[in-house]
Amino acid sequence: MPRVNLSTVSEFVLVGLSDAPQVRLLLFVLFLTIYLATMAGNITMLVAVSTDTHLHSPMYFFLGNLSLLDILCPTITVPKMLGALLLEHEVISFTGCLLQLFSLIDVVGTEIFLLAVMAYDRYVAVCHPLQYLTIMSTRLCARLAVGTWLAGFLNSALHTSLIFTLLFCDSNRVDQYYCDIPPVLGLSCSPTWSRELVILLVAGVLGSGAFVLTLGSYLYILLAVLSMNSESRHKALSTCGSHLTVVCLFYGATICTYVRPSSTYSPGRDRVVSMLYGILTPLLNPIIYSLRNKEVKRALSRLISHVRTAL
Repeated sequence: MPRVNLSTVSEFVLVGLSDAPQVRLLLFVLFLTIYLATMAGNITMLVAVSTDTHLHSPMYFFLGNLSLLDILCPTITVPKMLGALLLEHEVISFTGCLLQLFSLIDVVGTEIFLLAVMAYDRYVAVCHPLQYLTIMSTRLCARLAVGTWLAGFLNSALHTSLIFTLLFCDSNRVDQYYCDIPPVLGLSCSPTWSRELVILLVAGVLGSGAFVLTLGSYLYILLAVLSMNSESRHKALSTCGSHLTVVCLFYGATICTYVRPSSTYSPGRDRVVSMLYGILTPLLNPIIYSLRNKEVKRALSRLISHVRTAL
């Protein structure tokens, strides 16, 4: 039986990025611009993958899922942050904080598993090209995609239930511009070490498993690429380079944020790190894929041409 939450805290106060009016306005314009650019880039990528028959392959199916996650991730945190910067409304209800944390961990976890699946897809494409379409069948791709979303949901449900069944009695000031695991845990008036241990173990096992699959896939890809001729090597590196860049950006930021005890939490540093995977990575992902992938470039050109013709 889960413990009933007897918290006396009914709302939380999110610490903004700045109290200076001029800086707040500048940050509002900056992050609104980044958010709109992120939405435009990922929606365009999602539309291109969905409508262009040249991109109806397993690789781009998973890329479409990544674009959807990159739309959801900043949408969970940035609108609330923009409201706080413009209206100075930094209060979030207990339920709102719970839902924000749950949604964010869900999306982040799903993306970790999806990047591992995308690495496996590239491994099959490079190391078993003749069997690629047979192995990566439509049914398997659908199951892998559903599995990543389900795993992210279950992982988030566990983390959220561990945190929000704690007691919150006095302080309600969250040292972050959104509700996240380390700062919310730090506000509890209940002992948290056992919950932190479970969170670290679960995050460590699931994250390590996904990381090992990703790393193993790229080690096999590297060995296969070294034995190719220069033309095939260039093609393989161009298709894998984008994904590897995204993996390094995302894993680096999330590991620094979640795979450590909350006692090491540093508000200033963690705000910067959280912006890397929560705001900048979703902005950069479509740029990275469109710059390094000729098929995506051609698909985007065709999409732009269709839009111009329609207008």
